[in-house]
Amino acid sequence: MVDVAIAQYAPGLDKQANLEQLTKLASEAAESGARIVVAPEYAMFTAPSMDSRFVLTAESLDGKFVSALADLATTLGIHIVAGINEAVTGSDKISNTLVALAPKLGVVAIYRKLHLYDAFGYKESDVVRAGEIQDPETFVVEDVRFGLQTCYDLRFPETTRRIVDAGADVLLLPAEWVPGPLKEDHWTTLVRARAIENTIYVAAADQSAPAGSGASMIVDPMGVIVASLGERVGIATATVSLERIAEVRTKNPALELRRFGITAR
Repeated sequence: MVDVAIAQYAPGLDKQANLEQLTKLASEAAESGARIVVAPEYAMFTAPSMDSRFVLTAESLDGKFVSALADLATTLGIHIVAGINEAVTGSDKISNTLVALAPKLGVVAIYRKLHLYDAFGYKESDVVRAGEIQDPETFVVEDVRFGLQTCYDLRFPETTRRIVDAGADVLLLPAEWVPGPLKEDHWTTLVRARAIENTIYVAAADQSAPAGSGASMIVDPMGVIVASLGERVGIATATVSLERIAEVRTKNPALELRRFGITAR
């Protein structure tokens, strides 16, 4: 069993202020006994629109922001997962990247967003380069295996299934789920669906207003919301359990009974 925390806040244009907010929430998570804290997508920097500011403020994986998070993970003794705008050498675009940092080890897993948010009037691909399709990277805490996925990827169930096929027991899902008509309903429905159809936990950390819809949550393998934050800034914590996963998979052996695999386009 592992306690997982989701951190919900509204990252803005000031990277130092964003780091201070994440530090505060991660510290609260550690004090609550969490071994992992999940921050939102673009936790390092968020502007009101997808424009060149994301490129101008981008950093490498050994830049100041990720290095500060690595130090924080070591200081608090917890794993930290957060979204950054990663600089791409020789490109006028960035990668929308998730980093997982472990105490004393630094980066232990990376995920670059595969499905860009070119929908609902947005065009993320104007400044972001889609990640290459690679074997999913996972990491283990107390025998529980964690996988990574970002925001709009949630609308593509095969993305999650590949991570489950890689052995993940828990999906960590940072997001900036942009508000709009029915968007929060879509968010809740899809987070629960990914948990139910894959019989896994999903820990979904969204940005709060104004850029995000909030409603961060942790969902168990039967689709039960076991922790949530509504619209507020803060953390919520839940225990993820291999025993619970095994219990659900005995009742609902959907992964065993499936007859189709996943292939890349």
